[in-house]
Amino acid sequence: MAPRSRSTFLHYLRRHRSSLTAGTILLVASSFFAVIPPRFIGAIVDDVNGRAPLSAIAVLALGMVGVAALEALTRGFGRYRIIDASRRTEYEVRNDLLSHLEEMELGYFQHQRIGDLMARLTNDLAAVRQMYGFGILQLVSTTSVLLLSIASMLQVNVKLTVLSLLLMPIASVSFWAIGRRVNERFQKLQAQFGDMSTKAQENFSGIRVVKAYSQEEPEIGSFAEVNGEYVRRAIDLARLNGLVWPAMNFIMGCAVLAALYVGGVDAIDKKLTVGELIQFVAYLYLLQWPMISFGEITNMFQQGWASLERLQELFDARPAIADPADAATAAIGGRVELRHVTFAYGSATVLRDVSFSVPAGGSLAIVGPTGSGKTTLVNLIPRLFDAGQGEVLIDGVNVRRYPLRVLRDAVGYVPQETYLFSVPLRENVGFGTQEELSEEKLEWAADVAQLNKDVEDFPARYDTMIGERGVTLSGGQKQRAAIARAVAKDPRILILDDALSAVDTYTESEILRRLRGVMRERTSIVVAHRISTVKDADEILVLDDGRIVERGTHAQLLEHGGLYAQMYRRQLLEEELEVDVEQAEHERRVHPDASADALRPSPRMPGDGFGEGTS
Repeated sequence: MAPRSRSTFLHYLRRHRSSLTAGTILLVASSFFAVIPPRFIGAIVDDVNGRAPLSAIAVLALGMVGVAALEALTRGFGRYRIIDASRRTEYEVRNDLLSHLEEMELGYFQHQRIGDLMARLTNDLAAVRQMYGFGILQLVSTTSVLLLSIASMLQVNVKLTVLSLLLMPIASVSFWAIGRRVNERFQKLQAQFGDMSTKAQENFSGIRVVKAYSQEEPEIGSFAEVNGEYVRRAIDLARLNGLVWPAMNFIMGCAVLAALYVGGVDAIDKKLTVGELIQFVAYLYLLQWPMISFGEITNMFQQGWASLERLQELFDARPAIADPADAATAAIGGRVELRHVTFAYGSATVLRDVSFSVPAGGSLAIVGPTGSGKTTLVNLIPRLFDAGQGEVLIDGVNVRRYPLRVLRDAVGYVPQETYLFSVPLRENVGFGTQEELSEEKLEWAADVAQLNKDVEDFPARYDTMIGERGVTLSGGQKQRAAIARAVAKDPRILILDDALSAVDTYTESEILRRLRGVMRERTSIVVAHRISTVKDADEILVLDDGRIVERGTHAQLLEHGGLYAQMYRRQLLEEELEVDVEQAEHERRVHPDASADALRPSPRMPGDGFGEGTS
């Protein structure tokens, strides 16, 4: 992992080499100016002791002020150039990472926690930006100040300099020992932050379920446990970081004490002037900042590198579904075919030897029990997943040979789980279109999906802001908005995966009536549980346990008397019972004094009035 992380680190450094180089030069210049004032201080002290004229002392004081101004000016511009580069690097890494994740296949996100991905894009990226910004800035400043200070100290007194530098290895060993532990604990802290983000994200996304089951208190308690563990690890890391400052203060205090003792003796013996001793002590205090800062820099780079490795794990992931090398160039007409397709999620086989064909402009319906593989089957057409065995073809060409954008632009897909973005309804409907959706086409798509009637009641019609995941809309409204979105992109292949399950039967019939005109112009594949949704399709496939167990038209399947006929009779019986219950409720309201037995609906045998072949 380290070599790849190093490569990524250098890659982004090279992108901003000019800004970083300019910033480094300015910071080195500011460090040069920073080590000059102690010389003025020593000279002023010696002039005062030697009773020099006030004008000479004033010139030295003005010189010190001028040098300080130059130091502030160069340091300010140097910091700006490096911080600017770090912010731009943060922007580029975030964009590159999001672009990379957008290329990953659907299966990748099914094995990742969204909260952890968000933590890496925020918390970890902030730590990397700190390393690129303040980390490099502090490293350049402290290193240059350290080297220039030591050089200046050697010019003042070699013996005192050697004595002071004897304590440096102790500081280095302390940094190394503490830095290793900081890195380990910071990685654990970031992982825990991912857990906490995931927990919060799940609660916000599933807020309806939490409230419906009155689980607010248990969820608050569960989050408090994860949050408490994060705080415990953060305090543990802070405790370790806190060791750096006292250790450095102690080491530097020992150095100053030794310099004052030995230098004081030399000053008494006239081997050193008082001004030179004060100048040397000033350099020691100037040296204290780099020595303490090295501890902070070590922690910053340890934390930044740990976060960079976590980001590198995302960069290292390669999409299992990508554009082909020998891409097909022919325009997509819409003929869909599956040949002996088998698919499995891990060790669980979901589809077994599935074969069928839908001509361009034809319609296919897929029904079957829950978990029979219907959704998985239609997911193979736009390559949300790739078949493990067999072929998925469009116009006789394997879908793996089409560029993903070309393939998916040709498919209008309404998934089983409707997702709307927190943008105006107009943008949700026009989400898949290549150009801005015209008002005329927006109205047409909404009319096909029977969404236009609801829009009239919205405060800003199509400009009404939709809450996150469409939380401000009902289930039926969300499904109809998704249908409008699929229709608006004018696809060659239209896939509806149980897209009418949340609408009432009257609205369903109106949508289907309008969709028939749309479907005549394009290939349509409809997955549904309601027989009323699929009975007019050219062909109906019945899936069970991943296999096609029946196929034919509505009339043929009813005549066959298999699983499809059983489903049909069951749904008719459920509808009849619903009607009987509604009639009984009506009778209770009209005749409140009638006995319960008199108003109870008469029992029916399952076969009464529902013989095979009933349509």
